[in-house]
Amino acid sequence: MKSPSLRAPALCLGLLALTACGKKEQGQQQMPPPQVSVITVQSSNEPLTKDLVGRLSAFRSADVLARVSGLLLKRVYTEGSDVKQGQLMFQIDPAPYKATLDSALGNLASAKATYTNAHVVAERDRSLIPMGYVSRAQLDSDAAAERSAAAAVQQAQASVQTARINLGYTKVTAPIDGRSGEQQVTEGAIVGNGTADAGANSTLLTTVQQLDPLYVNFTMSAADLSSLQRAQAAGQVALSAPNKTTMQVSLPDGSSYNQPGTLDFSAAVVNATTGAVNLRGVLPNPQHLLLPGTYVTLTINLGQQHNVFLVPQQALQRDVAGAFLLVVDKDGKAQRKNVVADSNQGNQWIVTSGLAAGDQVIVSGLQGGSPMGIQPGMPVKPAPWQPDSAPQAGHQPPSTAAKS
Repeated sequence: MKSPSLRAPALCLGLLALTACGKKEQGQQQMPPPQVSVITVQSSNEPLTKDLVGRLSAFRSADVLARVSGLLLKRVYTEGSDVKQGQLMFQIDPAPYKATLDSALGNLASAKATYTNAHVVAERDRSLIPMGYVSRAQLDSDAAAERSAAAAVQQAQASVQTARINLGYTKVTAPIDGRSGEQQVTEGAIVGNGTADAGANSTLLTTVQQLDPLYVNFTMSAADLSSLQRAQAAGQVALSAPNKTTMQVSLPDGSSYNQPGTLDFSAAVVNATTGAVNLRGVLPNPQHLLLPGTYVTLTINLGQQHNVFLVPQQALQRDVAGAFLLVVDKDGKAQRKNVVADSNQGNQWIVTSGLAAGDQVIVSGLQGGSPMGIQPGMPVKPAPWQPDSAPQAGHQPPSTAAKS
């Protein structure tokens, strides 16, 4: 048995411990709800945008061909320089074609002389026929000779024209304005091992590509297009006309290109292999900063969305069930709302369904000072969200440790 002198201090210590525990539990019961920052959302009409990937290509690309055969004498242009339509780029040996032209001119002169003689004889016999000095058969023969001579003149003229054209082809010029490519054949080579009209045998000398503007080629899934068309029929969106559809390009380094483009072409059929529709835009390139073959990211403005909500990016959460937002109900408790947010605008998500005008969406303070964060049904203390301020951590309760 313990003596009364020992039981008294033990009893006092027990009472003190119970008092401290009671104060601690009372402090926990009085912990205020965590503070969160909210925005009150209202519906609005916003641009309908979609991010896609495209590839740049030249607006026009023309092969520079040797259209007549011969010895390539020299390259006149500088590889990689800008050339104008009609500018001399290569010179093929003109000597054989100059000789052919001279021969054709001689044949033309001979044909003209023959026609002149036949015409004189025919005219003389026509004047003598009324007097009976020339028979009708002789006149018919003279007229036939005159007509044959006239036809020979036309043939000779055609030969001269062909010879002039072939001689002109020895000067290979730029077919379009654009950026010249690398030389494909060196001087001293025999080019164009075919006739002037044998395109399949023409030798490729180089290419010229027009770089301003550029085409940007991209695709959109047929399912997305059908969804947009259904939304337009329901009045949820208003799609722009093809020539009013604009696009903004982001370069591979992430920077934004300062020239907007416009939609130029939309295929009328779906690609059976990819299930997508081929689209094409025109992009100004006055400073030639962009080059064909480059992959770029497009933000294409397809029109306008009606009655949508803008919420900051940090407010939107996702789990296995999909995207959701936490809102503060009229009782001051957090509630979950499943939403559809399929596009963004700057640092905000565009929510197309799941919200109602006047909802208080929780933007920051979602952790609530707890590892589990704010949970549906939990009381919260809302405060207006300040975009320029740092997100608030949840309210931390004051320490209630007992003093000894």
